[in-house]
Amino acid sequence: MRELHYNYRLGQTTLSTIIREVCVVIWDKLQTCLSLPASASDWIKTADGFEKHANFPHCLASIDGKHIGLIQPADSGSLYYNYKYFFSIVLLAVCDANYYNFMYIDVGAYGKSSDSAIFQETDFYKKLMSNTLNFPEPLQISENSTTLFPYVFVGDEAFGLSTNVMRPFGGNNLSVDKKIFNYRLSRARRYIECTFGILTNKWRIFHRPLNVHTELAKSIVRTCCVLHNFVRARDGYSYDDALTVTGFETITAKFY
Repeated sequence: MRELHYNYRLGQTTLSTIIREVCVVIWDKLQTCLSLPASASDWIKTADGFEKHANFPHCLASIDGKHIGLIQPADSGSLYYNYKYFFSIVLLAVCDANYYNFMYIDVGAYGKSSDSAIFQETDFYKKLMSNTLNFPEPLQISENSTTLFPYVFVGDEAFGLSTNVMRPFGGNNLSVDKKIFNYRLSRARRYIECTFGILTNKWRIFHRPLNVHTELAKSIVRTCCVLHNFVRARDGYSYDDALTVTGFETITAKFY
């Protein structure tokens, strides 16, 4: 905000008003870029992406939460203070296997809240529990299997296990089969982590705590997510965005 204030020679109050209005308009016009699949066949196409790229069958999406740093809001006590020892709001997101597509987001939960607790308060979770998301019917995961497996979302240990939410096995003393399962699940779950990384690297306001009011911070996060989808859908996916980390130094990883 301060950099824009000096670059454009505008008062901070004027600039703040412009940013609020722009964020509202972008969200209103582009939020159609952020949507869940409407039919079972659309869900199956998403699952095919995870099976092809992550070798994890019947995976509909990857889900996780990201802490968006804030300057401590006034009179908030410890509500926004998270387990990573900074103040934040939480972006809970669901993504597909193409890195660029946020399918669902929930923005604004207190930083102190756990991902599982936030997830259970969302409209998405309520639809999931009421079975109104038009999921495909359970099927065999291979020709040699006779067991019907449901289609699932994958998350980390923070999420509770349910019919349509899969998490890794806990503990260190695991059998070989369980270790392989955790590895495969991790390959599918990393897509949401990569999507968060690409989002942060593209919209670099997230490289530092947001020094704005909480409601504006929520609006900025929503706007960046929908712009992320719009830009990815228009320009496609570039591996360079996933291989570069911007901070004090720029490190580019090269895969041979």
